[in-house]
Amino acid sequence: MEENKAGFEERLQRVQAMISDIEEGKLTLEDSVRRYEEGMKELNGLDAELKDLTRRLTILQSGPEGEREQPLEAAP
Repeated sequence: MEENKAGFEERLQRVQAMISDIEEGKLTLEDSVRRYEEGMKELNGLDAELKDLTRRLTILQSGPEGEREQPLEAAP
């Protein structure tokens, strides 16, 4: 998967940069829409990766017999 070549944090920073570009209002409407589409595609990929990581961590927490499934607590 090409999008996984860049780290999660790097990809998130790219999305944040796209948001900033759009919010500044200096882009044409067409460029704003293009950036929005790119950002949504990237966010969907990040969301899928986060869900997969959460699933993997839940499995690791459950132990070898799978008796202790506990969702991860949210960071404060």
